[in-house]
Amino acid sequence: MSNIIEQRLTELSLTLPDAPAPAANYVPFVQSGSLVFISGQISAGPDGLICGRLGDGLSVEEGTAAARACGLALIAQLRAACSGDLTRVQRVVKLTGFVNCTPDFTDQPKVVNGCSDLMVAVFGEAGRHARAAVGAPALPLGVAVEIEGIFEIA
Repeated sequence: MSNIIEQRLTELSLTLPDAPAPAANYVPFVQSGSLVFISGQISAGPDGLICGRLGDGLSVEEGTAAARACGLALIAQLRAACSGDLTRVQRVVKLTGFVNCTPDFTDQPKVVNGCSDLMVAVFGEAGRHARAAVGAPALPLGVAVEIEGIFEIA
């Protein structure tokens, strides 16, 4: 059976990580009706955590890449919530992005675009979403970005 979302991931040369296990006393996602609420996913790549602070040594481009890594983890959690079938995704409803940054850094929206652009690239029009992009003085484990999401599934 063909899965258009998995094909799109392949076309984009993207590989989803394994759905990350919770690091504390929470669950990775909760489904309520047709909505799936995915806990905040921290920036991590194949080489480990993506740490740093925007406005203090970490560039907007590096932050955008960190946000994209969060997006891949969100999709991995979503795949787990959909029992492996991403074609069940009806819509990306909302993303909330937290950017580890200095008080004078104001490009949080540009950073979180790394995740937003990924959602549109993977899910097409269904990937367009509401969003918040917030600066934070610190994030867990010193990561650069954390993003949570709400998704509608069939």
